[in-house]
Amino acid sequence: MIQDSESLDLYLRDIASSEPLTAETEIALAHRIRKGDQKARDRLVASNLRFVVSVAREYQNHGVPLADLISAGNMGLMTAAERFDGTRGFKFISYAVWWIRQAIHQSLAQDSRVVRLPINRIDLLHNIAKVSREIRQTEEADPDPETIAEKLGVSVDMVQDTLLRARDVWSLDASFKDDDDHSLLHILPDSSQKAPDLEVVDESVKDQVKMVLETLDAREAEVLRLYFGLGDEEAMTLEEIGTRFSLTRERVRQIKEKALRRLRHPRRRLQLEPLMESA
Repeated sequence: MIQDSESLDLYLRDIASSEPLTAETEIALAHRIRKGDQKARDRLVASNLRFVVSVAREYQNHGVPLADLISAGNMGLMTAAERFDGTRGFKFISYAVWWIRQAIHQSLAQDSRVVRLPINRIDLLHNIAKVSREIRQTEEADPDPETIAEKLGVSVDMVQDTLLRARDVWSLDASFKDDDDHSLLHILPDSSQKAPDLEVVDESVKDQVKMVLETLDAREAEVLRLYFGLGDEEAMTLEEIGTRFSLTRERVRQIKEKALRRLRHPRRRLQLEPLMESA
């Protein structure tokens, strides 16, 4: 546990020289960890402590001290190290990032007076806030639940229920401190502001998603790329995709749903599972 600011400074200096491991080394360590080798686990964890700090900083200044966020993230990192299967072709940090964020979300939910939402709703609230900002910036209009739901690919009821739960906790537009201008929409990180280490995760994830999409037929893969904004594409609505391919909105929706069903096939799920532990 990092007790105070002085301890935090010492800790950050101690881990400053840690370096990421090669994929081959990660695989070898994962094999040893599965046999109960604690030294292998400690080495895998130690090499990724700087990454935890990068993630924890995204959640800074929102009710929980940075030192506590780092400590929580480190617990998630240790869980990831114990569960990591190096034979699936993923870099360890691509797998670990979810466990790190999950542990930090739990810390926020338990300790912050602001966030009192179920953990599975914290990510959705973040995405709602992100899409709301984008709509205000690009369309200069206040977003409605229907538009948000369509852009996120969830039901309107889910969006409305999440917003109502958040409102019960704290007004979405009200400051949560008397002397600052933060609102509930700011309590979670803005994913457009990435720490440099997160680029490593992004590239690994993109490679794995691309590999799985290549198992679909060309049109299904392209619809998913456009709908979710994968690769260099901006996320598009069903109507926009339909216009590009001269298809109706309903036809595009059918193609999207069929492609997602195919992705749920056990063989493809096995490839995506390390990136989708939260699903």
